[in-house]
Amino acid sequence: MAKKRPQTKSEPKRIDGEVPVVGAREPCPCGSGRRYKACHGRAAAHAATELVRRPFEGLPSECDWVALRELVPAATAELPLKDGLPEGVPSVTLATVLPMAWPALRRDDGSVLLGLQNDTASGDISRDLADTLLRALEAEPGTPVQGRRAPAEGPRLQDLLDPEGAFEPVVHSGFEFWVPDAENATPEVAASLERANAAAIPTVKLSGVDAAYWCETPEKNHLRWVMPHPEEQLLDALARLHAAGRSALTEGTRLVGSFRAHGLTVPVWDLPSGVTAEDVEKPAAEFAERLAAALAVTEPLTADERRARGGLTNRQVTLS
Repeated sequence: MAKKRPQTKSEPKRIDGEVPVVGAREPCPCGSGRRYKACHGRAAAHAATELVRRPFEGLPSECDWVALRELVPAATAELPLKDGLPEGVPSVTLATVLPMAWPALRRDDGSVLLGLQNDTASGDISRDLADTLLRALEAEPGTPVQGRRAPAEGPRLQDLLDPEGAFEPVVHSGFEFWVPDAENATPEVAASLERANAAAIPTVKLSGVDAAYWCETPEKNHLRWVMPHPEEQLLDALARLHAAGRSALTEGTRLVGSFRAHGLTVPVWDLPSGVTAEDVEKPAAEFAERLAAALAVTEPLTADERRARGGLTNRQVTLS
């Protein structure tokens, strides 16, 4: 019998410029002779699925980005671009949710709405949003932008947005910001608006501290506060306060646990149903001072503090 020739695998060739994306089973454009999925497509697929733990890190007001992505039903924020607005685009606005769950919308006047709470195709929310934003800037006025998997080497929001620009969320009671004239909206958009308004939980952003959001539910109210501190250090500080009986905001309130969201920790307090956002403004500012002092402590936790920390850790829920 004739001997089979040993098969050799050629390595991906290095070529100048970006390798075009083709079908997984097609020959790789680099000329290696291998299928795309086994050549340059392998790195692209890995980059597309690798989870970025803190996708909003480096953006102004990272904590508010996390809050709008996970906690706030209806909010908007103007987005200043690093290179300024293109001709014919009067504004770019981030929105928690858009009608029909569109990833983005180019309005009739040329302005752009970018949806934040949509499912994304890769492990990097920032890259997916940047890709959607770039396509929205070039879309025809009056058309939505559909989702897709962003190119693995494409820009991220950190590459497109002005790092010195302000990020100031405006929380809304409903989603009327979707359409300039709600009375003349299409039946599909009107129905989507009605459903969204019915499901929206009343939410208020506190003005005295950063990234703290009061919300009202049928049984009790809550304060959800996105914090930028490293998780282990923050949990230690919260445990010190909890063990000392100083973790409540005011009488009748209780620190009940925390969320993990996009690399940040979000402590949550239960509030009596009669406690409004205005009622917790001063207590929240006072708690911020107590927390800053606790964060500065470097001594090991006491036995009581370790038990308090264990309780807080057991009541931690990961959102993303």
